[in-house]
Amino acid sequence: MSFPRIKIGLYAAVVLAVFVLASYKLYRRSDARTPQKDAVLVQAMLQGLTTMHYQPEKLDDTFSKRVFDLYLKRVDSNKKFLLASDVAQLRTKFQNDIDEEVKRGTHEFMDQTNVLLDQRVKDVQALYRDILTKPFDFTTEETFETEPDKASFAADKSAQREEWRKFLKYQTLVRVSEMMDAQAKKKDKPLASTSVTPSPATTSEPTRTPAEMEIEARKRVLKYFDDQFNDLLQNDANDRLAMYANVIANTYDPHTEYFAPRDKESFDQAMTGRFEGIGASLQEKDGQIKVSDIIPGSASYRQGELKAGDIISRVAQGDAEPVSVEGMRLDKAVTMIKGKKGSEVRLTVKKPDNSTKIISIIRDVVVIKETFAQSATINDAGKKIGYIKLPTFYADFNDNGGRSSAEDVKKELEKLKQENVSGVVLDLRFNGGGSLQDAVEMAGLFIDSGPVVQVKGPQGAPSVLNDRDPRVQYSGPLVVLVNKYSASASEILAAAIQDYKRGVIMGAASTYGKGTVQRIFDLDDALPAEFNSIKPFGSLKLTTQKFYRINGGSTQFKGVVPDIILPDAYSYLDQGEKESDYPLKWDEITPARYRAWAQAPATEKLRTASQARVAASPSFRLVNELAQRMRKRKDDTKVSLKLTAYRAEQQTNKAESDKYEAAQKAAAPIAIAPLSADLRALGSDTVEVNRASRFTKNLNKDITLREAVSVVKDQM
Repeated sequence: MSFPRIKIGLYAAVVLAVFVLASYKLYRRSDARTPQKDAVLVQAMLQGLTTMHYQPEKLDDTFSKRVFDLYLKRVDSNKKFLLASDVAQLRTKFQNDIDEEVKRGTHEFMDQTNVLLDQRVKDVQALYRDILTKPFDFTTEETFETEPDKASFAADKSAQREEWRKFLKYQTLVRVSEMMDAQAKKKDKPLASTSVTPSPATTSEPTRTPAEMEIEARKRVLKYFDDQFNDLLQNDANDRLAMYANVIANTYDPHTEYFAPRDKESFDQAMTGRFEGIGASLQEKDGQIKVSDIIPGSASYRQGELKAGDIISRVAQGDAEPVSVEGMRLDKAVTMIKGKKGSEVRLTVKKPDNSTKIISIIRDVVVIKETFAQSATINDAGKKIGYIKLPTFYADFNDNGGRSSAEDVKKELEKLKQENVSGVVLDLRFNGGGSLQDAVEMAGLFIDSGPVVQVKGPQGAPSVLNDRDPRVQYSGPLVVLVNKYSASASEILAAAIQDYKRGVIMGAASTYGKGTVQRIFDLDDALPAEFNSIKPFGSLKLTTQKFYRINGGSTQFKGVVPDIILPDAYSYLDQGEKESDYPLKWDEITPARYRAWAQAPATEKLRTASQARVAASPSFRLVNELAQRMRKRKDDTKVSLKLTAYRAEQQTNKAESDKYEAAQKAAAPIAIAPLSADLRALGSDTVEVNRASRFTKNLNKDITLREAVSVVKDQM
């Protein structure tokens, strides 16, 4: 999720100055010796966390246990290497001592864990190579647990061998099933027309038996793990220290992170660079490459199958053999996934419901125009409703004349007023946030004046950010659409609209729940010149402030609960701030002084009418059924290792997905169209006209949008 992009002002300057002074005091030495870089990094980070974090941790046994648990989760996320006895040994020696280590600037726990891990990796490498020399029997009744949280560290080497046998059998089974699917598709595909009569040898490939496929699949699995273990055995000391430093930072909250110099460079490119590739923001979490966000206007955004929350396990370039990215360093995985415009990448992803899907994406540059606010009109039973899609809260801080999301939404509202719309739907679904100031200014388009959000640091009274413009750009019926991926600035705007009773918030059970502000500090700037010889140290992203609604409640952890909750295909997902490791909790402060909108919507009446429509809707009923099935599938994490049973389950899952997609396509279309003024401005530019048409085409079967239109009409 994007964190609010607020310019570093006086507050940040003060805390950075404190950090520099504290660091200098900490590292002034009475002798001429230069301390080890590791010790300086750990203590500098600790000084920053203690001095500037919104909610500094006490360095005690509780802190120590958090670091212990999270580090083990990161270095052996699937519980496939360390034995139960290894974990017990580490726990006895280090679980309550890590706080003392970091005070000293040392990392004995990390060192000993890695010594053990290196040995276990070598042991397991010999193990999997031996297991893969023998064929697997896919006719026996046995299962494999795919969810690491439900698994345990192996009791001994014998148990570890059995766990790896099942794991490798599962990996081989998946590939055999994929080969069977590919062979069936080739059989069904008609031969291309040709003037030359093909010879019998070239009319079709020979049909392979499952046994022949099993041999090939085991070879692929062997290469897959040889490549993965080659990376594991090449982890250097700097990589390990960076991971350990980040674990310490992450125990404060999920958005506090350490960036090694290389990682900070990658972060800067992601924030400011020209996106060329698939257009997905990725994060490394517990040894897995997870999609955290889809960039509006990107190849992934337009293709539509890759979603936030997906875990990428394998990457293939075009038709080449997929390569594992499990356990891979994030920067290396990103290098494999991104590529030149027009090239194909195939991603094997694990969906949150535990299903697996291969997604083909043609790489492209982000179409910047698709990241900006866009509007359309919807004609429904003689009523014209305005629709605005806002993918992100953008602003150009380096150019006062640059584009601003608040200014763009203002322009779209003006165009909709000229179209004589009777109401407006503002769509913040999948909007991960961005510029806080734009959220404040955007709220001001719908209210006369007053507070919009409160921002509080660790000490002192909160600052209240106000809309100071008494003008109301739009005063008619308003619905704001949100979902689980609406975060940060989206939550601020939705909360303000809800607190002022200015409109109706509709969508999933709650928004994401990210109500914190982060700043990035360069550790090299904070440390005195005497350490120049051992720089660079990287950067620290710190949570320094928290957002609060004008009613006093935080948007952190809980998010915003809509006035009208709709069935949502993502409702089965355990996504959001509350599902992350060590999130800051919800709390409240004194409310700001504000006055509710005089023509507040009759929310209870609108909710009752909406619930009646939803209950009678076949499309929403299907969404509910789908969410329930996915919840069951997500919880049922054991898979059969019997080929026929596994393939039958895959076919059932595909049939359910196809049924849902068919029902969505069968839904009555919404009469949505680009603004006539926009089409006139585009003239004969067919590329831009097609882009405008694509924008509305993707919405014409959106049942949530249809219900939002009904709620707007109920307010007339």
